[in-house]
Amino acid sequence: MPHLSVNPSSKPNCSTVWLISVLLGLLAVHTNANDVLTVPQQVSLSTNMDSQQLSISWLAGAATTFDLMILRTELNENVFYETVSVMVSQLSGRHEWNWTSVEPLQCTSLSIKIRSREGQSTSEWSNTEILQGSDLPSEEECQVFPLDRVVPVGANTTFCCIVKEGNQFGSINYGKTVMNTTRLSRRSYATTVVNQGLSGSSGTNVVCYNNFKGTENGVVVFVGYPPLPSDFVCETHDLTSADIYFELVTEPKKECRVDHWEGNWTLVVVNPLGQYSLTDSAELSHRVTPVAPENLTSVAHATNATVLWQWKYDGYSSLALVCQVELTSQGYKTNHTFSGVGLRAVVLPDLYPYEDYSVQVRCGAQQNFWKWGSWSETMSFKTSSIVPEAPDMWVWMNKDYTGQVIWKPLTRRQSRGLMTGYEVTLWSPEESLQHTEILPPDTFAVPVNLTQMATASSDNMVMATAVYTDSGFFLFWQSDVNTTCAYVVEWHNASCKWNCPVDWIKVAPGNTNVSIESANFQPGVRYDFSLYSSSSEAPELLQRWQGYMQELANLSDPGSRSYTVKSLSEGSYKFTVKAYTSAGEDTGATASIMLEPFTDWLILEILASLGVTALFLVIVTFLCYKKRKWVKKAFYPDIPEPKLPGDWSRSQAPLDVKPPHHSLVHMVERPEWDSSKEALVVIPEEDEDEDGQGIGDELVDTDEPTSLRYYNQVVDERPIRPRYPDSSDSSASSLDSARTDVTYTGIQTSGSSFVFQLDPQGSSEGHQPQADPSSVQEEGEVTGPRCNLESLVMTRAQRHPILFQSPRLLVATNPRAPGKWTPRWTMGKVAAVHPLLVPPPQLLPLSSSSLMERIIQRRNDSPHHQQQHG
Repeated sequence: MPHLSVNPSSKPNCSTVWLISVLLGLLAVHTNANDVLTVPQQVSLSTNMDSQQLSISWLAGAATTFDLMILRTELNENVFYETVSVMVSQLSGRHEWNWTSVEPLQCTSLSIKIRSREGQSTSEWSNTEILQGSDLPSEEECQVFPLDRVVPVGANTTFCCIVKEGNQFGSINYGKTVMNTTRLSRRSYATTVVNQGLSGSSGTNVVCYNNFKGTENGVVVFVGYPPLPSDFVCETHDLTSADIYFELVTEPKKECRVDHWEGNWTLVVVNPLGQYSLTDSAELSHRVTPVAPENLTSVAHATNATVLWQWKYDGYSSLALVCQVELTSQGYKTNHTFSGVGLRAVVLPDLYPYEDYSVQVRCGAQQNFWKWGSWSETMSFKTSSIVPEAPDMWVWMNKDYTGQVIWKPLTRRQSRGLMTGYEVTLWSPEESLQHTEILPPDTFAVPVNLTQMATASSDNMVMATAVYTDSGFFLFWQSDVNTTCAYVVEWHNASCKWNCPVDWIKVAPGNTNVSIESANFQPGVRYDFSLYSSSSEAPELLQRWQGYMQELANLSDPGSRSYTVKSLSEGSYKFTVKAYTSAGEDTGATASIMLEPFTDWLILEILASLGVTALFLVIVTFLCYKKRKWVKKAFYPDIPEPKLPGDWSRSQAPLDVKPPHHSLVHMVERPEWDSSKEALVVIPEEDEDEDGQGIGDELVDTDEPTSLRYYNQVVDERPIRPRYPDSSDSSASSLDSARTDVTYTGIQTSGSSFVFQLDPQGSSEGHQPQADPSSVQEEGEVTGPRCNLESLVMTRAQRHPILFQSPRLLVATNPRAPGKWTPRWTMGKVAAVHPLLVPPPQLLPLSSSSLMERIIQRRNDSPHHQQQHG
């Protein structure tokens, strides 16, 4: 049987025991946590749509920390997810928490879940509670939220639009601005307006449109300020009630009335954005503002007028008033102040006769003055007329004791009424005779003749100089202590001697100087000034002056016989020279002169223009010389001349042409040829140099699509000079012919005939031209500055001489004998042979009206060709 033995000396493992203890502790803590973190129960929701606030309450035991999650139900988008601390309400025993939504709560459905948290430990989520929005399928119509919101200036507001079921969303407009939107659900879209400005009195429209720009729905938002009243004051007009005035930010002035004066007032202003209050207190007598006087009337006289008015309230009859009367005449305003108890009338003194006036009145309390009342309506009146003032008159006497009585026109105020005329009386105190004359009101002078009363007298008065300053002519004289009369200063143009237009001024007694200024003073005109004593007796001449407002020339030296006037512009001038003595001046002598333009300057201008032009030409010539190569190339380019390689001779010589191993010409019958049409078919080809390489394009005629080029030896009566170094190899190759001898009799200019003769005895080796039958073309008339002879034209069976005649191209053939031939001119059966690479010096013009109509390139029916092709 088993035996169990215990060793007293064995000890337990300490580390194992410690690990087991820790695990048991953690298990206990976890078990306790599961007991504390209960899942929130009985979650309930309540809303405040105006403030967009959602209130959430639940039961969760003693837990104080919770995770809250709010989602948009339809799109399952997270709106809010935070950990919050919520205490148990002492009143309800539930946990309560408020959340304010950015969007109106009606915009879309929201889902709310809660769980308890303790550190890193959390409970299970509570059941989901859903706050139903207005975007449910059951609510089919379009809706916009929030409704009729009032917000302060600078606020941010989110609007949402729920489109009608079945419609597509278009846009949200805030006023006239199209806003950016965010989708909240299948039918709901939101936009946020930031920093809203002050709206008008009718608010700002927020409109939702569908995708067809049709209006779905809309709301109105009012953006304003909270109440902030200012200038709150109470006053009285009728001495009984209180009129209250204040101002708001949106309204400049508001007023209201309280029937009885209380002495203390409190103003409370309230609007949806807040409220504000102000207070005021005062005694009634300290806040009197009289109303405007009514029913103004006047009683006008010549120099004064009485103004009367009435008061609206009887209490003013015992009120001490101070009144201000504003008087207006000829655009000038003057104020007169009057005071009295119950003041109702005032007298306005110092008025002008026959003058139009207008007047208005306002008043204030004389004691404890508060402010002026309102102005009354304007009332007008006119003063009566009286006898006019005496005119300011003077007598001008000529040297023959004739003269005129002159007086200044009376102003409107001096006339004191409507002028009807002037009365002038002339009398002699000794003879007691007088003469009276009535003159119309527009007359200001009358002639007189005093020759019968004249007595001999001499005028030896020394003439002084009057100096003109900024304040006018300054005149001064010595005073007489025994003189108590006034003075008269007279002045006129010194050149006038008879019935002069004279002006004068009266100077009060005791004055010894006067400054005379007149708008009639002219520069360069000399004026005479006379000082008279003014008394009851005849005026006495005391002193005389002469002076200029601006003296143009002053010849101080009596011996001078010339004077230079400088800085005169072009034009006509008159110069008057007068002689002066102590007795006066003579009539003077006048000379006229015309200043013409300075001729020397005109010559200088012409020379300067020519110099500039010459300089320009020199510069252009220098530049053209420096760039002469470019100028020559641009305006006078070199015309290429034909290349003439080899040694050309004037004498006629045979040209051996070695035919190729096959025929070069093949005649083609064209039965459909129309004799009325003439055309030349040409085969343009590339030339080959001595090495067998093409030598490039030759100069071609630019007037036709294809150039007809000719190469052959040219014989002319003029000596021919090679342009380039001779090449014996190329000359021998070009001029050597193996089987056919061709004699050139001459190539002449247009209008001459070109004849080539054939030498049948020649048999030297030479160039073997090739023909390409695929390059046959029709060709019209060919003209141009230059052309090269390129092709040798031959008949079908034999190689015969070819005759070129300009402007017609004729072909001579002899099909009978190979040794000799008779010319026969044919048309329509010609072919082109390869060039012999001998360029001519000039153009060979051809005409499309020649006897040849078509040249068709084909292989020649040589024996070798017949053997190969049958």
